[in-house]
Amino acid sequence: MSHWLLKSEPDVFGYPDLERVGREPWNGVRNYQARNFLRQMAVGDPCLFYHSRSKTPGIAGVARVTRAAYPDDLQFDPANAYFDATSDPQQPRWSMVEVQAVRAFPEVLTLEAVRALPQWGTSPLTRKGSRLSVLPVTAEQFGAALTAAGLDANSL
Repeated sequence: MSHWLLKSEPDVFGYPDLERVGREPWNGVRNYQARNFLRQMAVGDPCLFYHSRSKTPGIAGVARVTRAAYPDDLQFDPANAYFDATSDPQQPRWSMVEVQAVRAFPEVLTLEAVRALPQWGTSPLTRKGSRLSVLPVTAEQFGAALTAAGLDANSL
């Protein structure tokens, strides 16, 4: 099992939105490295849901992959901002996964709090300029975030 961190802007789609809808495609990713991470995800993989570009950026909850990577349908919709005219339907360039809400953090675990966790010292998330919307995290980093938020991994 792998662990992941998914970034989203809460005013676009935040963890409360995922809780409301239950399951949602993680689509619109247009970075090759992030796309490759999506393609590595497996059903059941846990994900930390991170709110970026917000007043208080940080981890808002836990999600789980419910469908492994498949072609992102937005790449073929000319009316969509994520349309890619160069993507071939026979060999789609972009992928998405489906995730479901598992548990909200009691409060957002701020980026500053994450940076203070020794397990997160090597994470791209804690470095300035990290732009990827999908990142792998270690089991230790995942567990440290849960503990810092006051959650028990066995309760998920």
